[in-house]
Amino acid sequence: MVVNARPAQDRCPAAHPEDPTPCAGGVVVTVLDRFNGGADGCEQHGARLLASLDGGRVYGLPHAAPGTAIRVFTAAAGIRPFCWMDGPRTESSQLSEIENRARRAR
Repeated sequence: MVVNARPAQDRCPAAHPEDPTPCAGGVVVTVLDRFNGGADGCEQHGARLLASLDGGRVYGLPHAAPGTAIRVFTAAAGIRPFCWMDGPRTESSQLSEIENRARRAR
């Protein structure tokens, strides 16, 4: 089931309640988890949500500009899961995909 309603504070459904950042533009992507649960979101929150999921995927909505899903996917690779949380990050599950690739290459 994909959530389409705008939550409180006029942020997209993909925005995590603890993420303090505002939306960056309109709702243009759907982010799904491995069980097909998901949310529609702006590019910024779509990327942040995708980065926090294991096995997630992103799809551009019909009205989105070409390449939107690719931009979100690419951005998510450089974002740490739950990036708004503070604290040391040493486990691979706490690092971005790009950081994990760099660790494997060593």
